[in-house]
Amino acid sequence: MDTVDLLQNLIHIPSFSREEGSSCDYLEKWLADNGFRDIHRIGNNLWMESEAPSWKPTILLNAHIDTVKPNHGYTRDPFSPQIEDGKLYGLGSNDDGGSLVALLEAYSELIKKPQPYRLVYSATAEEEVCGKGGFDLFLSEVGKIDFGVIGEPTGMNMAVAEKGLMVLDCVARGKSGHAAREEGVNAIYEALTDIDWFRHFRFPRVSEYLGPVKMSVTMIAAGTQHNVVPDECRFVVDVRPNGMYSNPELLGLIKDAVKCEVKERSTRIGSSHLPTSHPVVVRGLSLGLQPFGSPTTSNQALCPFPTLKIGPGDSARSHGPDEYIGLDEISSAVGIYVKLLDQLEI
Repeated sequence: MDTVDLLQNLIHIPSFSREEGSSCDYLEKWLADNGFRDIHRIGNNLWMESEAPSWKPTILLNAHIDTVKPNHGYTRDPFSPQIEDGKLYGLGSNDDGGSLVALLEAYSELIKKPQPYRLVYSATAEEEVCGKGGFDLFLSEVGKIDFGVIGEPTGMNMAVAEKGLMVLDCVARGKSGHAAREEGVNAIYEALTDIDWFRHFRFPRVSEYLGPVKMSVTMIAAGTQHNVVPDECRFVVDVRPNGMYSNPELLGLIKDAVKCEVKERSTRIGSSHLPTSHPVVVRGLSLGLQPFGSPTTSNQALCPFPTLKIGPGDSARSHGPDEYIGLDEISSAVGIYVKLLDQLEI
């Protein structure tokens, strides 16, 4: 099973978010040609699962097949894979091709013998845009998942926490009046108290790896002309959850604390936190893997179950020019994945 050749061929095929059809077609055929059976597909998402009794817990292996578009800094053809000095260059090689093929090889090894879990391998779409036709669509079909390994370039260290995101549209209301007289209620002044709260309030639960919840007022708009007291002040708040609160929980606490009207754009992009007592973290620590908190968002944000983000490559190479993955990084990752999961009791 030559997964390096697979990755090279996938690099040849443009697979921008929401345009993954050709890559998905190729991968589906490759899996069938290489002896994998019961390959499932919905949209541009593929998955396979090991045979196991229904009472066993399920572990998910996931990587994504979509890429961002190449930037103008490329000095190489992003769709012409080249191997130089042990490095495979090409768009999507690091993010997320290395994890895609390393997890596939690990899946192939792990299912050769009975495991204390059902194992699912998945390759999903639209990760780079958090699209609803990707991981969410796959989850709606695959059934109950008890634990997930999300393949992303982490240098094979363990991202046990990942920041989430909520964007809030806030409206403070007043009453219009003439600015020259003592009339009206200035909505800007009404907003200031809440803006000050967003600036200075600290939620008590602080993550060991991500620190406190971060809230930033990033946009503000009010008024129609200089001599009219504004009756409405709108502002936007960027909220970065730290894995210690769910998005709905944070939203409720915020709404209780401020006077302004608060409307969330979405609560989909959650944060995550995996305790160091979890069996996979304990196993990882015994292998010398280092835990850390990740500032970047992945499919981990969409998982309603415990997850660990770990994969070959370096996040700093993602979305940059002349992206590459080391061939030794891929082979080393396969071994680590197998050691991390073989006979793991969750």
